[in-house]
Amino acid sequence: MSSWFSKKRFLVVALVFFFLGIYMGLTHARRVGADIESAYGKLKVLADVFAIVERNYVEPVKANNLINGAINGMLETLDPHSNYMSPDVYKEMQTETRGSFGGIGFEITIRDKVLTVVAPIEDTPASRAGIQSGDLILRIDGKSTKDMTLLEAVKLMRGPQGTQVTITLMRQGFTEPKDITLTRAIIPIRSVRFKTLEPGYGYIKISQFIERTFPDLENALNKIETKEKPLKGLILDLRNNPGGLLEQAVKVADLFLESGMIVYTEGRVEGQKMKFFVQKKDKVQDYPMIVLVNGGSASASEIVAGALQDQGRAVILGTQTFGKGSVQTIIPLEDGSALRLTTARYYTPKGRSIQAQGIAPDIPVADVAQEGKRGAAPRYIREKDLEHHLQGEKEPTAPEKGKEPAKAPEASDASKSSEDPPLDRALELLKTWQILNKVSAKKGPA
Repeated sequence: MSSWFSKKRFLVVALVFFFLGIYMGLTHARRVGADIESAYGKLKVLADVFAIVERNYVEPVKANNLINGAINGMLETLDPHSNYMSPDVYKEMQTETRGSFGGIGFEITIRDKVLTVVAPIEDTPASRAGIQSGDLILRIDGKSTKDMTLLEAVKLMRGPQGTQVTITLMRQGFTEPKDITLTRAIIPIRSVRFKTLEPGYGYIKISQFIERTFPDLENALNKIETKEKPLKGLILDLRNNPGGLLEQAVKVADLFLESGMIVYTEGRVEGQKMKFFVQKKDKVQDYPMIVLVNGGSASASEIVAGALQDQGRAVILGTQTFGKGSVQTIIPLEDGSALRLTTARYYTPKGRSIQAQGIAPDIPVADVAQEGKRGAAPRYIREKDLEHHLQGEKEPTAPEKGKEPAKAPEASDASKSSEDPPLDRALELLKTWQILNKVSAKKGPA
């Protein structure tokens, strides 16, 4: 027994020192002497704790559970977007970015240690059930979400098509938590939808940036431009778009720009310092553009909005975006698991940091009301509201505790009777754009 125990402890110590070696290599650590001895000493304490727990805990424990718990505990001291993915969770993540998964359809985060909805995905069980940004998820199938990790919650809510899951929600205005039972569905993330609003005016909504977003966007634009000749204006809707693949965001922005920078990243490691520029092309779309954003527009959405705004290519209309301006690198591990680690920050072409700040609209317009509450703008959580979030460059180092999420601007009386005030305002502005151009052309030079 003691021989087996000694071998197990040796493996844990070896594993711990192996991770220390990776840490030193990745960070190019040059510290010597006391610093290194201190780190080794702490890792020995970790190995000792592991051995004591495994040998003396009141019930038998699994070594893998202890090691996974230590890894998760380590990453929880970082920002909310850095985490460890078990092999099955890593596979699910890969499936999701390819375009479909079985679940209920919303983006979640943890705010003040409570599981919170960032935004529902359009045309999914969650959106059809009226789940809103800012809803607090207290239980999943009766299991408390207190101290539950994001990945554990995702695993509980996903499942085979046709099966049901009950989530317990709390929302501002509720007198008590409410149970909502949802039937899981295959969530085919149809990331691009399009239509003609009026003759000459096109509308494209991107719900998420996945592997097929750019080709689907090209197809949508070709169809709109073929049908509407000439195209007088385009509305690009990025509301409630939680982000996705960086390369797709870069390609989307590139499609509407003639030249210049799209986005750049800055990190501690040289390989995380990247710049993305517009590629030369034969055809450049030069029609007026308005981009719709809100508090659910995050990450890749903010990259696109920031690039088009800085380059003067589009007017940004809506409310302040989420403010997730950090880069996560997926590092596969040999057992099929993976590490999602924040490694850099995004910057717009003019050097603005998105992190914990977001993109401010050129024209603030209150977001569309939900559940038939005309004029009642939804309450959005934002990156700066998340515990342990990566500090923004102009953000106070000690943010106020318990501060309420930022509110969207109140809708005007005229917009309260509208189904979608930002969309209506955007179309109105595009029409005005055309009228003013005609007036200017007729007037001629002074």
